[in-house]
Amino acid sequence: MMIVGIGGVSRAGKTTLAAWLRKQFPQKKTQILCQDDYVFPIENIPRINDRINWEHPDSIDHAAFRKAIIAESHNNDLVIAEGLMVFYDSLTLSLFDRMLFVDLDYANFLKRKEYDNRWGHEPDWYVQHIWESYLKYGLSPEPNRTLYIDGTRDFQPETIMEFINNTN
Repeated sequence: MMIVGIGGVSRAGKTTLAAWLRKQFPQKKTQILCQDDYVFPIENIPRINDRINWEHPDSIDHAAFRKAIIAESHNNDLVIAEGLMVFYDSLTLSLFDRMLFVDLDYANFLKRKEYDNRWGHEPDWYVQHIWESYLKYGLSPEPNRTLYIDGTRDFQPETIMEFINNTN
């Protein structure tokens, strides 16, 4: 049984990488958990100016996310947990056998956010806030244990699989 954490900024490719990784292990029973599914009710999420601050760690129910990861680890061979702040909570971080980080530069983040209309138009100041929150809360605190993947290029299957399968 293995638990893999996947982090990165909004629109970096975390969900795409999780789905790709699942396909690499067709013989394994795999569950993907998205941190976005563990946000608190809107009335309990911090606000910034006139908006809900989805980018703050206090918007995530880290205990429920962690509990789900542990529960799924009892029922699956591979659990993949992905999200913007997947590495923020130290107790959740301690569960990961492997950590992948989809790296994206600021210019490509802005370009991808232009086409992201899931929540309607986001003002420029809020898009900047997303980036700043990512830098503050979303980076891996353990770079020596993390494989960094360039989110602007196709995944490098050999590198990723070597990292995942490394038993050291």
